Amino acid sequence: MTAPTDPIRICRVDYADPVHARALVALLDAYAHDPMGGGAGLSDYAKTHVVAGLAARAHAFSVLAFVPDAAQTPVGLVNCIEGFSTFAARPLVNIHDVIVLPAWRGHGVAGAMLETVMQIALDRGACKLTLEVLSGNQQALRAYAKIGFDAYQLDPQAGSAQFLQKWLEPRTS
Repeated sequence: MTAPTDPIRICRVDYADPVHARALVALLDAYAHDPMGGGAGLSDYAKTHVVAGLAARAHAFSVLAFVPDAAQTPVGLVNCIEGFSTFAARPLVNIHDVIVLPAWRGHGVAGAMLETVMQIALDRGACKLTLEVLSGNQQALRAYAKIGFDAYQLDPQAGSAQFLQKWLEPRTS
């Protein structure tokens, strides 16, 4: 594929729209197969439940990017979850997933989607956007820096924040 001659079409996901739902699952699965997404693909459970799970959360929203071709091919996705900044006493938006298919990286797709995310966040009164990125994902780090993202720190002498996780086992009873 080559760079589009017309602008990429960016839209907010309608989780009830089957075209949007299929695009979301396909792009998320493509990202999960990528080394930066873990390299293993989505589970059947996730493929079946992710759209309904996002739709059930009033504070979740997603943005899709489509190539302006006859098929309206989906090439990018951003999933977001609104949180709350206790220091600012205002909402914040965590960008949970940023996906651009490999053939479309470097064509401004992520930046265009993140501009839409930023507008939605501003409309919600958010004070900031947050995201996690693997330290080895230099292409993504450069793209994020280009649009103003930086490492989180309160005091440079205290260092930058680190993103940590702890998996929880599902309750069986």
